[in-house]
Amino acid sequence: MKNSIKNIDILCVGEVLIDFIGHQKDVLINNTRDYHRYLGGSPTNVAMNSARLGLNSRMVASIGDDGFGEYVFERLNEVGVNTESIFKIDKTPTSVIFVSRTQSTPDFIPYREADYRISESQIPKELLSVTNIFHTTCFALSKNPAQTTILKKAEEAFNLGCQLSIDINYADELWENKEEALSIIKAYCKFNPLIKISEDDMLRLFGRTLPHSEIFDFFHNEGVDTICLTLGSKGVKLAEKEKETIQMPAIKVENVMDATGAGDAFWSGFLFAYIKEKPAKECLEVALQLAALKLQNVGRLPDNIDILSKLL
Repeated sequence: MKNSIKNIDILCVGEVLIDFIGHQKDVLINNTRDYHRYLGGSPTNVAMNSARLGLNSRMVASIGDDGFGEYVFERLNEVGVNTESIFKIDKTPTSVIFVSRTQSTPDFIPYREADYRISESQIPKELLSVTNIFHTTCFALSKNPAQTTILKKAEEAFNLGCQLSIDINYADELWENKEEALSIIKAYCKFNPLIKISEDDMLRLFGRTLPHSEIFDFFHNEGVDTICLTLGSKGVKLAEKEKETIQMPAIKVENVMDATGAGDAFWSGFLFAYIKEKPAKECLEVALQLAALKLQNVGRLPDNIDILSKLL
């Protein structure tokens, strides 16, 4: 039976990273001279965006007991993300990632230390019983012990009536091999998550460009009802099982400042509207607005914009 009091709107499980985003625009890392520090990690961005949209979001992650770890707590607490499930790992640095600044998919180099050390004790059953959405990423599932922890807790969450969610932000650099990645993704798909995948993720994961209908069929066959395929400047397609595919154009942005985190902004908007029980088309509208807002800002969504009033 579903718990009627779900006081955690979204539980984000996975990577907290310190992003060093290149200051020089539209160059790869080999030509980037200066970097600016931002808080990053896809589930972290979703947790922060959700909190700023007025949702009750909680982060499950692991960081180092260091200066970067302190920065993580400061930034998350500033926007109202619940940080009680973030563990400090002794003698292990906070994970860092260097990212190029670009209008398209960024080039990146990860230095992974604390982020994948997520243990089952961080996600007790009592926490899952009051959670509405359990969200994670392909990045978080790429390495043990986080991989085993997340799969086990995803099943528990599903059995307790949580809606699962995943951003399939697949990258070759993070996995031993593609076969392992596909088997882990399929294992998570058994719990019927809401799926977000981009065209770039799709190309990296399947190794070639597939017709969109094949992507949707692949996930439907693994037990997934709802798949959201983001197409960058070409917008988005949403496939729901036994319903007509919805396609919507992107909101035109004249001056793209930074594409890093645009997918996370999109998914934050989608989940926000989903939690508010809006129909699929409206979920996409909110998602596209939030993505457009992010593209106009380097690092993250701006503080000085009342996002909520713009979206409702």
